[in-house]
Amino acid sequence: MPQPAQTNLKTEISAEQPPLQVQIRSAVEDRTTPISRLLRLMSALDADATANQNLRHMLRARIGAPLSV
Repeated sequence: MPQPAQTNLKTEISAEQPPLQVQIRSAVEDRTTPISRLLRLMSALDADATANQNLRHMLRARIGAPLSV
């Protein structure tokens, strides 16, 4: 049975996600966010040439913060 043409799922998913700044702020505030998610956000932030330096500092501080904080 032929399969339908696949759509570009990455485009559809990214269209539904909030802006990067909102994702970073919520991840920093949520102490249960896994380090892997924080690192992916840092990578996305580094790729964004128009990124806010304050967001970068907040994210770096959160990545380096102890779990008990």
